[in-house]
Parts: sequence; structure tokens; C-alpha cells
Amino acid sequence: MKLIVRYLRKAWHWLTSMRTALALLFLLALAAIPGSLLPQRDLNEANVKDFISSHGKVAEIYDKLQLFDVFSSIWFQAIFMLLMVSLVGCIIPRSWEHYKAWKTPPTRAPKYLEKMPLHAEGHSEHSPEEIKARVTKLLKKWRVAESGPEEDRQGQQSFSAERGYARELCNLIFHIALVAILVTVAAGRLSNYEGQVIVVTESGSQDGETKLDQSTEFCNTSTSNYDSFRAGSLFDGTGLHPFCFVAHDFTADYLDNGQAEMFTSNVSYAEGDDIYSDPSSWKDYELSVNHPLRLSHNRVYLQGHGYAPTVTVEWPNGEKRTQTIQFRPDDMVRFLSSGVMRFDPPAGMYPDLFERRQNQLAIQGLFAPTAQWSGENGQLLTSAYPGLTDPALAIDIYRGDAGLDTGTAQSIFDLDSSLVHSGQLQKIDRVNLSQNESVTLDDGTKVTFNGASQYANYQISYDPFQKWVLVSALLMLVSLVGSLVIKRRRVWVRISPAADGGTDIQMAGLARTDRAGWSEEFYALYRELLELPDPDEVEEDEIWVDD
Repeated sequence: MKLIVRYLRKAWHWLTSMRTALALLFLLALAAIPGSLLPQRDLNEANVKDFISSHGKVAEIYDKLQLFDVFSSIWFQAIFMLLMVSLVGCIIPRSWEHYKAWKTPPTRAPKYLEKMPLHAEGHSEHSPEEIKARVTKLLKKWRVAESGPEEDRQGQQSFSAERGYARELCNLIFHIALVAILVTVAAGRLSNYEGQVIVVTESGSQDGETKLDQSTEFCNTSTSNYDSFRAGSLFDGTGLHPFCFVAHDFTADYLDNGQAEMFTSNVSYAEGDDIYSDPSSWKDYELSVNHPLRLSHNRVYLQGHGYAPTVTVEWPNGEKRTQTIQFRPDDMVRFLSSGVMRFDPPAGMYPDLFERRQNQLAIQGLFAPTAQWSGENGQLLTSAYPGLTDPALAIDIYRGDAGLDTGTAQSIFDLDSSLVHSGQLQKIDRVNLSQNESVTLDDGTKVTFNGASQYANYQISYDPFQKWVLVSALLMLVSLVGSLVIKRRRVWVRISPAADGGTDIQMAGLARTDRAGWSEEFYALYRELLELPDPDEVEEDEIWVDD
């Protein structure tokens, strides 16, 4: 049993040593590198799947090592907890030692002051009582301990002074702030939530001629309103702060080469009970990059954008269906995008539900905001510019069972290839459409490309501990500067009556840490005590006299 206790004590001393804390801090920074270089599952699972499929066995090994879930992995959390325990184990005993050092009077003057790194001697015509008063006044900002002849090692009057205790205090505050950062970050990860939603705006190529059938409003009242949502383990989905905003438009400023210069989105918002008021009375705000909307302890960021083509299908009986669906940008420079639209025929056109299912339409293809045609026949669609100047669609049109009412989840950007391979969907046409162009299918159904609208991707983030992370970080930086600037140093002064009158003075100084600049401060104290002139000022006076 004693052996176990001994090894446990050794393990604890090793864990709580400053060297171990530094090693764990470095290891934590090293462990975070894969989280920056590799796609993370909690951010974008689709990117992780694509990475695994394209890198084969190596990516599978990465997955087993939890490199796609770095910040929630067991090994990262283990390093995190060990670092926290190590820091706490370092801080507590050092705090106690600092308290004891602060309560302990400065060390008595050594017997031989001349052996100290900094030493000076001199004579003053003032009496020992006057010198004593001068020393007390000179060292009023220092912690001073006076020793009489019976206590002094040389049997004379001496003073011990020490300064710079705040250096160790700043060092402790730095480590406490570091622990606070770890705690607040961990607490934020447990209680935060973050979601993204795509809202199609009214701005686009149709110039307001066609109003969107879908709402441009988003309300933070339910997690189901988000397109993607993730939250900490302590968030149960009931703690959302109610607010709503209406996305009026999206504007992108591009340079001549197509490079984006600025993104903005004008929104109207309300929070709390004001969400039930008339939207015309809501407050206006211009969202832009790095300028989020802050409301109800949430931050609304303008995260991205893209285009949502509008397609109208008119069946032979005259009934119409219009959809505006966001397409996924495949080219993030010129915004050549891909996507899918699915249409269900109107009720009553077919005798039964089965027949109606067999006549669903699926449209899959590419969208270009500024069309550029290439290829041998000039039929290959690319995008020449990211701005919405000459929109066009290149689409394949399928008829059959598109899986609209099967209850199976499908991607809004990709058509299920198994439906095509099984023959449930059959391609009936491939066409290129510019804005307001149409194509008539073999059964008389008319497909029209009306234009496109711009959509914006908004990110809503909530972290109740974010401000405390900021406070901890600022405190850590301030304390770090203090621990580097403040110097721990000691001064001893010994005085004795001179045989011919006056007072003999001995001074010595010792730097407990960095010696840089300490000699200048020491000799400045010496000159002030003995009322000696500054050598630099004397030289300057002599120069003026010579002139």
C-alpha cells in the first residue's frame, strides 16, 4: 500500500509540475492541427464522406483515429482534462507560496555587501538620523524591514527592501486566466448552439416582376427551422431566444476579374414579443462580412451566398407549378452551380395515385449566373462571371417516380442515381435555356426558365460564455505583459556614523529575475540618497558651459 501511495505522489508531482503543464499545452496545440487541416464531421459531414471516398484506406485510418472529430475525440478531451488538472495543481501550491513570501519580511542585509552583484559606498555629511529618514522616504514604495545594531550581521543600522512581488502575482493570474479560458471554452461547447439557414431573397434577375411564393423570413423559435443545426450536450432544444428577421436582398460587389469585394444583405428584425407585431415596424439592419447582427444574446452572420433558379412547369391542362430552389455552387469563383428540382403533377390529371407517381418530373443540371457557351457545338455551359448578368440553365429532364412521397430523405442538390439506374426515372430531354426560354416535352408539358434569385446563407450562433472567454484572454495578455515587465529586486542599505562626522553608507542590490535595467535603477537610488548629480546631466551642463 505504501508503495502505491508513493507512486501516486510521484505521479501527482509529475503531473502538477510546470514542465508537464507546458508539455501538455504544446501537445494540445499539436493535437488541434488535424482539426484545421482535415474536414470535421460536426461542421460538414458531406465533406468528410467525400474525403474518405477519395483517399481510401488512409482516410479510413484517419476516421478510426477520430481525426474527423478532433475536438470531440477521447484523446483530445483527455489532453484537455490533464492540462486543466496540471494547471490547477501548479497554481494552488504556488499561490500559497506566494502568499507566504508576501507575508514574510525582506531578508536581512548580508554581512559583506561588497560581494553582491551591485555594490556602492559613499559618505554623507548628514547625521545617521537624517539618512535614516531619507532612506525611509526613498524606499516608501518598497517593502522595507529595518534592522537595528543588535539584529544586523555587522552590528550596524541596516535596511532591507524588496520590490516586484507583483511579478509572481501576474504569473499566477496568467495561469488562472489560462484555466479560465479552458473552463469557459468547455462550458461554451456544452451549452452553445449554432445553426445555418438558407433564405432566398427577392433580389435577382427578374427585377421584381415575379414575386417569390416562399417566405423570406426566418424565426429562431424552433430547431426545425434550421437547415443544419448542432448544439452542445447541455442544450435540450428548448432554450432558443425568440427573434425573427426578413431577408430583403443580397448584394455582392465584384471586381472586374470576378473577385468578390464585399457582401451585404439588408434585413428587418424583431425580438421577443415584437415578433408578433407588423413586420413593417421592425428594425432595419445591413448585414455584412464580419459585421453580424447581435440580438437576444445571438449573433447572425452573413456566411455565404448563391443562386436559386426559378422554373415554371405548365401541364397540358393549363395548371402551373413554380419552384425557386437553391443550387449548390461548384465553382466558388464564378458560381457555376448544380441542383435538382422535383415536380408532382396536379391532382386529377391521372386516374390513380400510382399513375400520378409515374409522371413526376425531375430536373437536374447546371446554372450559370453569366453564361458562357463552349465546346464543339457551343452547347457546353460554363460561367464567365459571378454576377447575375446573363443567367442560363443546362438541364436534364426526367419523368417517372422521383421519390417525392416515399418518405425517404433525398439531397436537394443531387438526384438519386439509383432511381435512374433502376428505370424509375427516365430521361426525356436535355436542353439549354436562357432566361424566359421554354421547352415543350413530348406530352405537351412546358418547362420555362424564369430567371434566378440570390440566396444568402445565414449562421446563427449562441455562446453564453463567449464574453468570459474574451475577458479571460484579455486578463491573460495583461498579466503576461506584467510578468515580463515587472522585475523582482532587492536593495540593502547599511549606515554607520563616520569618525570625522557625517554618515558612511553602504548599498547593495540583487536582481531576483531579469537584470536588464536594474543597474540603472540601483545607481539612481544611490545618487538620490547621497545627493549626487546624474553623470549625464553633468556632461550636458559642461557642454553648455563650453559653448
